[in-house]
Amino acid sequence: MVREKIRVSTRTLQWKCVESRTDSKCLYYGRFILSPLMKGQADTIGIAMRRALLGEMEGTCITRVKSEKIPHEYSTIVGVQESVHEIIMNLKEIILRSNLYGTCEASICVRGPRSVTAQDILLPPYVEIVDNTQHIASLTEPIHFCIELQLERNRGYHIKTPNNFQEKNYPIDALFMPVRNVNHSIHSYRNGNENQEILFLEIWTNGSLTPKEALYEASRNLIDLVIPFLHAEEENLHLENNQHKVSLPLFTFHDRLAQLRKNKKKIALKSIFIDQLELPPRIYNCLKKSNIYTLADLLNNSKEDLIKIERFDIEDVKKILDTLENHFGIYLHLTKTKNKR
Repeated sequence: MVREKIRVSTRTLQWKCVESRTDSKCLYYGRFILSPLMKGQADTIGIAMRRALLGEMEGTCITRVKSEKIPHEYSTIVGVQESVHEIIMNLKEIILRSNLYGTCEASICVRGPRSVTAQDILLPPYVEIVDNTQHIASLTEPIHFCIELQLERNRGYHIKTPNNFQEKNYPIDALFMPVRNVNHSIHSYRNGNENQEILFLEIWTNGSLTPKEALYEASRNLIDLVIPFLHAEEENLHLENNQHKVSLPLFTFHDRLAQLRKNKKKIALKSIFIDQLELPPRIYNCLKKSNIYTLADLLNNSKEDLIKIERFDIEDVKKILDTLENHFGIYLHLTKTKNKR
């Protein structure tokens, strides 16, 4: 085992990729470090990240096959070398990359004699195959081989159950986990009078994403799980005082947003995510569902765009602007209107 000589800063927490390699199309490896950590912190982060990488990541799999010519899962097809069960097992091994939400349909329709591979699957444009050479079946006679497939994006491992079986329609065990394995180790050292630690994190993926992408996505998923705790009390106060909301004049939003945009060049907008703004969970979730992830995304929306977001009101817009002022030291004057009697 090769030990890297690592210089760590005692001022800021930093991470680094110390090794990255591609063992095959379906196996990527990455090794990362995070330092300097106080005693005990490395284990806390390592355990949490391992669980997030293995349990909270989503992947895309073939979850069902349908064909009028298949009487049952353990039958054979004339002119096909493999049994139906072997074909289903081969389909299970195919690795997909997508931004799919929910399920979609795909199909295979070829004529033999020939070898059927993953490249023969007709997919929607938002789904890709990691390894097109993966084998599915061998056609030994001039027959038409046509099957329909169901694709699904999910997380974890789903086992087919008897309730999932339908006529001419067969479920497939699905391993949605794009991360194949995660190891973490800790190096302790003495820095002056303090005991500090370095966290080493090893990640293996199936090729549908790189270890660095997996680390990024798992970190965001972990943040999403715990961020509601930061605003639990604030959210309750918001609900209790909902009837006493103060209206915000719509015309002031444009002026405030314009002033924020003038400062865009001074801020690394794309590297600042909305979860760093400490917005209430309801506002954060509404923005996320509208594909607003970074400060740049937020500032590229107009007043009208934000008002149209589902479950959004003008009070939420006011909260966003106040938060931006607090985080970036920008004071934007808010004109108050007098109530007409």
